[in-house]
Amino acid sequence: MTTAEFERLVERAIASIPARYRKRIRNLVFTVERDSPRSGLLGLYEGRPLIARSVHDQFQLPDKITIFHLPHERLARGREHLEEMVKDTVWHEIAHHFGLDEREVRAAERRHAEERLRGGRPRRGR
Repeated sequence: MTTAEFERLVERAIASIPARYRKRIRNLVFTVERDSPRSGLLGLYEGRPLIARSVHDQFQLPDKITIFHLPHERLARGREHLEEMVKDTVWHEIAHHFGLDEREVRAAERRHAEERLRGGRPRRGR
């Protein structure tokens, strides 16, 4: 897959974020890089999470989310799986932007995967 094609997958993943989250994203830029600096790294959030910010903060450069092209392609079992992986990675990195740490993001991903297996129905009693 070309870099331009992969960038379009990332753009579609960003566009698929529900409006209630997308409208809260502030001062954030997305980039695509061909390969990651570490084995197994699919995406990287660099910045100061929203929950750590204050109205008294001075001007800051945008936070950055990088999505790595080749690691996704190496792990994908096909085009559809690749698209799903890119969406999941974008969501994962945005969760960091909103202030979730790695443990919290992984727990949310497990809950989301369980809901998908149940056909989108949330667990009873929660």
